[in-house]
Amino acid sequence: MEINGLQKLTLLDYPGYVACTVFLAGCNLRCPFCHNARLVVESPEEHISDEEFFSFLRSRRGRLDGVCITGGEPLLRPDLAEFLARIRGCGMLIKLDTNGTLPEKLGSIVSSGAVDYIAMDIKNSLPLYSRTCGTEVCTDDILSSISIIAGSGIDHEFRTTCARGLHTPDSIRELTSLIKGENKYFLQSLVDSGDMIDKTTLGLSPEEMRELLSAARENVPSARLRGI
Repeated sequence: MEINGLQKLTLLDYPGYVACTVFLAGCNLRCPFCHNARLVVESPEEHISDEEFFSFLRSRRGRLDGVCITGGEPLLRPDLAEFLARIRGCGMLIKLDTNGTLPEKLGSIVSSGAVDYIAMDIKNSLPLYSRTCGTEVCTDDILSSISIIAGSGIDHEFRTTCARGLHTPDSIRELTSLIKGENKYFLQSLVDSGDMIDKTTLGLSPEEMRELLSAARENVPSARLRGI
């Protein structure tokens, strides 16, 4: 597995656990608000070997609870299942981030019991999906992934990063109609990391985010803001 970044400690990425975060390059989307552009549109300079990573994990036994796998889009990696199995062999819990565009691969990972927590980014309402993602997206795949995750029995969350000109109360209302009955849905405004795909894309004010939250709660009463 080619690893392109490692955050050795996070108290935020895996709710309730002390974890590290592994970054994998490569993505099939070009969301303008993406804050990991170097993992999406560039060839990352950072490369961490399997030997180095698993040596790190073994050294953190008893201090780390789990590993977060993010990107990019991790499901694009053909050796992901083997990588997850090796992490599990180190006694770690595993959280997987995904954009939901690869339901067959997601279903295989879910059915194998390889992960303990899944976070799926739902980018926007279906009519606005391709525009929001910066490339053509098959929304049937998005619906399939939502169904797989919701029915998996695995702890999970859905989340949406919101940007000015892309997300409105109406679009959030339509989006959340797809996940009625879910317990964990988070809205977050984009934060300029300095590594965005489109640096002209802007976030929303706390007041505007609260308006989106109000719309989301019409379908998901437990929806919450993150980072506000």
